[in-house]
Amino acid sequence: MSKQSSNNKLLHIATIGKSVGIKGDLKLHIKCDFPEQFVKGSTFLISNTERITLSDVDLERGLVRINHINNPEDAKKFTNTKLFATYEETRENCHLNEGEYFWFDLEDCKVYEENSLLGVVKELERLNNTNYLSIQTDETLVKKGLPKSFLVPFIEPFKVAVDIEGKRITLNGAMDILEAS
Repeated sequence: MSKQSSNNKLLHIATIGKSVGIKGDLKLHIKCDFPEQFVKGSTFLISNTERITLSDVDLERGLVRINHINNPEDAKKFTNTKLFATYEETRENCHLNEGEYFWFDLEDCKVYEENSLLGVVKELERLNNTNYLSIQTDETLVKKGLPKSFLVPFIEPFKVAVDIEGKRITLNGAMDILEAS
C-alpha cells in the first residue's frame, strides 16, 4: 500500500467482497459505469491517504488480486473494503462519448428552460435505465407555490444544452413537469 494525501472528494467505485480460492483472489463488486478502469496495475484509494494496487483483474469472473497478497488469510483483511477514485482520476481514466457527462459534473448546475431559472441539480438518480436530474426548485418558484424539488429525465427531448464549465443546463418541458409535480 502506498500513501497519498488528498483533499479531493472521493467517488466510491467498487467494493471488495469475500476471498475466493487459495491464491488470495477477491470478489469485486463494481459500483460505477466504467469497468475499464479496473486493470492490472491500477491503483485505488481505500481511505483518504491509503492506496492499493491490483496485481490481477478478471472482470468476467468478477475477481481481483491485490499486490503482495497471495493467500486467503491476507486477502480476507480486505473484505468489504471500498475502492475510491478522485474526480480527477475518474476524468483521466474513464472515456465519455459525445453527449455523456460525469454525474458529479452535472451536480450544482443551474437548470434553465429558455431564460427562466428553474433550480439547481442536487444529484442524479437512475430509475430503471433512465437517468433523472433531481432539481432543487429555485426559491422564487417555491414562493409561488411550486414544489421544493422535482425530477426531469436527462434524455432527449428534455435535454437541450449542457455547459459543464458554465454550470448551466437548458431543458425543454421541465417547467411542465415542475408544475405537474
